[in-house]
Amino acid sequence: MLKTAFVAARDRQRLSEIAAVLIGYGVTKVVERLGLGHLARFAKRRRPQVDVARLSQPQRVRRAIEALGPTFIKLGQILASRPDLLTPEWTEELEKLHSQVRPIAWDKIRPQLEADLGAPPSEIFAEFDTVPLAAASIAQVYRARLMSGEEVVVKVLRPGLRKIIEADLRLLAHATRIVVQEWPEFGRYQPHEQMRHLASGLYGELDLINEARNCETIAAIFADRDDIVIPKIHWEFTSERVLVQEFIHGIPPNDHARLDAAGVDKVKVAQKGTDAFLNMALIEGVFHADPHPGNMLVMPGDRIGFIDFGIIGRLSERRRTQLLMLIGAMLKEDSDGLMAVLLDWTGSSNPDLTKLESSSQAFINRHAGSVLNFGDLLTDFMTMARENDLAMPTDLAILFKGLVTADGVMRHLDPKFDLFTAAGPTVKSKLASQFSIKGITRKVEAVGAGLFGAASELPTLIHLMLVRLKQGRVTVEIELKGIEKLTRGIERAAARIAVALIVAAFATQLAPRFMDLGTPAFVTVGAMVCVIGIGWLVLLGRNK
Repeated sequence: MLKTAFVAARDRQRLSEIAAVLIGYGVTKVVERLGLGHLARFAKRRRPQVDVARLSQPQRVRRAIEALGPTFIKLGQILASRPDLLTPEWTEELEKLHSQVRPIAWDKIRPQLEADLGAPPSEIFAEFDTVPLAAASIAQVYRARLMSGEEVVVKVLRPGLRKIIEADLRLLAHATRIVVQEWPEFGRYQPHEQMRHLASGLYGELDLINEARNCETIAAIFADRDDIVIPKIHWEFTSERVLVQEFIHGIPPNDHARLDAAGVDKVKVAQKGTDAFLNMALIEGVFHADPHPGNMLVMPGDRIGFIDFGIIGRLSERRRTQLLMLIGAMLKEDSDGLMAVLLDWTGSSNPDLTKLESSSQAFINRHAGSVLNFGDLLTDFMTMARENDLAMPTDLAILFKGLVTADGVMRHLDPKFDLFTAAGPTVKSKLASQFSIKGITRKVEAVGAGLFGAASELPTLIHLMLVRLKQGRVTVEIELKGIEKLTRGIERAAARIAVALIVAAFATQLAPRFMDLGTPAFVTVGAMVCVIGIGWLVLLGRNK
């Protein structure tokens, strides 16, 4: 193919390196299926430092990914968080991927840093430690002190990285097109969506201004809270390749010895951390995408600091509502509700509804009456999706990974931690806003989705019918004789259903509100809607 030849010519050296690494680690099937075997001879072979023959296939792939650098490491980390796409043997191995690498020598970093700062570091900073605090595949971090006396960290991109990553993304995008064309069965893995997510994340991390903006976005959420600390950005020194921000003193949440010595109330901190994360995700729809122990710090006064905002997740209002429905279905042990949410996320999948119904009930039975470990629960949920050929939307997969990570961190602080219980106040607050006058007005068109539970079975039936329609698996036979009468009947039936749902929604909310004298306006308006709606239903019933 001409396009293949063009790609190979433009990025021939990098493509040869990739082929050589894959072959070196015994990942030959991928090389052969993509037709890259002839390129490996052009690259300098690097002998793996392990006995490849003793490694399993997932272990070989993981080692090869680490050797290929940041683009492939990031891809592997994304796939490690997708038990809805990969089996446990693969996700568990890919979870071992790390981006910690040997630091680049200061002499190679200094010229780029001077060019970005516009002056030598000694003229900008009162102190600058040239030994990095941390070295990752994307950037290195240094500790410094401004002339004003403020302690800061200086994050610097590794030189020459953008060119390599851009070449990798071009090659992966081309490989994705080949895979989709040649092996349609890989479509369920959503390769184009995975590539879009990978490219978006990497380009975001290559621009440290983006990270600085993310940091300030999260800081604005907690502007009125002293117990959640987000580092201040020093914009006068920040650019695409350099980020200068406040240095936060704190203790990692998994350092129990230091936490105990500092007298930290670990149970209280776990509750605060959960509240902060859920407030970001469920209330604001913007959240820290990787809240692992290295990105969270416990500070004096039982405060929590968040750092490293290279990637943040975003959830639309619709996604947040779906998440609430999912949590509600799990808590109520409602397999039909669980199935309805799954079908809402199906996309272009073609699930076996009988199998899915059985899987949903089995999932509920496994977790019914037991102490809910949120991390295990979500992993099991995504495994159930994979077994039914359902792939989670990328934004929710990012959230689930964040929730599982946060749950693990909080369990470090409090072994008895229960995320469902800890989430109670935040979820109740969100539900209250959903069921307020404004929330009802905003959501009235989506009543049929079952948000108000007026007819518990109807939303599930509607979901099933819509999925069948999308899949073209519904056959309708109508005799044309009397078609006008049939049309009028359908219109009246649709009107009755719509009015009944709205009346039921208000009625469901009126019962508890009559006992609450603090909301007379809601009661009055709701009663009027119920009376008018019931009257309309009577008239519709007579008009046959």
